[in-house]
Amino acid sequence: MLTLADIPSAETAPLQRPHAVVIGSGFGGLAAAIRLGARGYRVTVLERLEQPGGRARVHRQDGFTFDAGPTIVTAPFLFEELWTLCGRRMEDDVTLAPMLPFYRIRFEDGATFDYSGDAQAMRAEVARFSASDVPGYERFMERSREICELGFEQLGHVPFGSVTDMLRIAPALLRLSGHRSVYDVVAGYIRDERLRTIFSFHPLLIGGSPFRASAIYCLIAHLERRWGVHFAMGGTGRLVDGLASLIRGQGGTLRCGADVAQIRVETHDGKDAARGVILQGGERIDADIVVSNADSAFTYGRLLPQKRRRWSAAKLKRASSSMGLFVWYFGTNRKFPQVAHHTILMGPRYRGLIDDIFSKKHLSKDFSLYLHRPTATDPLLAPAGCDAFYVLSPVPNLDGGQDWLVEAEPYRQAIARHLDATVMPGLSESIVTSKVTTPQDFATDFLSVRGSGFGLEPVLTQSAWFRPHNASEDVANLYLVGAGTHPGAGLPGVLSSARVLDRVVPDARVFA
Repeated sequence: MLTLADIPSAETAPLQRPHAVVIGSGFGGLAAAIRLGARGYRVTVLERLEQPGGRARVHRQDGFTFDAGPTIVTAPFLFEELWTLCGRRMEDDVTLAPMLPFYRIRFEDGATFDYSGDAQAMRAEVARFSASDVPGYERFMERSREICELGFEQLGHVPFGSVTDMLRIAPALLRLSGHRSVYDVVAGYIRDERLRTIFSFHPLLIGGSPFRASAIYCLIAHLERRWGVHFAMGGTGRLVDGLASLIRGQGGTLRCGADVAQIRVETHDGKDAARGVILQGGERIDADIVVSNADSAFTYGRLLPQKRRRWSAAKLKRASSSMGLFVWYFGTNRKFPQVAHHTILMGPRYRGLIDDIFSKKHLSKDFSLYLHRPTATDPLLAPAGCDAFYVLSPVPNLDGGQDWLVEAEPYRQAIARHLDATVMPGLSESIVTSKVTTPQDFATDFLSVRGSGFGLEPVLTQSAWFRPHNASEDVANLYLVGAGTHPGAGLPGVLSSARVLDRVVPDARVFA
């Protein structure tokens, strides 16, 4: 890891330093910019929207503050590293509050399970549902630990640039059942169907189906237990602001309203190399390297000249994208103290609903929901006496053909009725502000292919070497970060994708 002594001064001949352009200011792009700045690059981050953060942007409306995307922080050391690289302390800029419980999971019959990192409390919760499953649960958590040590701690920041890299880990992957689904592995340890649901839903947090996502994602259970689940006081947007401040402190530039039309590629001796970007208005920005935090499918399908490439238009068309997201942000003129900070409301179906979302691409009448009440921890995110919420429903991506201009309001009303009838009685009369985001908005605002919430679906055949590589296979000096490349979606994934750059991007001295 770099130390403060390795970091060149931002004041030293800034225009003479090699130039790196980063497309997109999601967490992957912001982290990449900081790491490149620490290695001597002059960095320009280009964001097409009017505020940084990408999916982690912030909505402010009628006195309420809503995090648009990520709401929980796991593996906070990945953020702390970025502050350390800049000679600063994260705690001076951002306060992380530990969550207890991590989530409250509520089933259709009203039964609840408080999911936490406390081993003894978790055994007691499991026993309440099925005492005979406690030993199996403990064996599952041991397996989760093994998978986490391999898949996250050892390989999460390691590039998979050749098939040899994949073959090298194949025996361990098979031993840890990486070829099976998350649900299948959980079911091998636990018999109670509700507990199987509780310990297999995690792939939904990164856009995957528990019945299709590789069992490598069983690592999330241990990752949460080891490093905890946290909330950034002031909202996730405080992390975005903090990272933007680090970039500027390094002498970097962050430009909003800068929409990249294409990556400029030059060809010499039959080899392509990225040389900068061209904005929609025609402005040309030259660079020694280009890092794309855009959707990887959009990067290859729209930002690069269409030539014969490993990730061709035909291959991208065959690839499967993650699910879509319907998100309703709303504020109330009263408090709902009975609602936990994080609540997962399970619907009447599990496998059937997920099959509708991922396979049939059908918008079901029933749903499972993630309900976020940040004012349970930070009341300042809403006016006095009020609560701020967002409720997220996994839905089909745009391949389902839904017309969200027509579907959005009836779907929102159905969710409101469900919340009113279950955990939030009196909700309908209490709403004072409201905003909805659909898969169509993901396609429009974030240029997400198929309006997916998390890029390519996290199945085995689209993971590690099978995923678009962090260092482009076809274009020299082009690198990818974010959910659409290795290791994948979720805050730990996209921050780790930026860590990979330390291994694949040459030192700035190469261009000097």
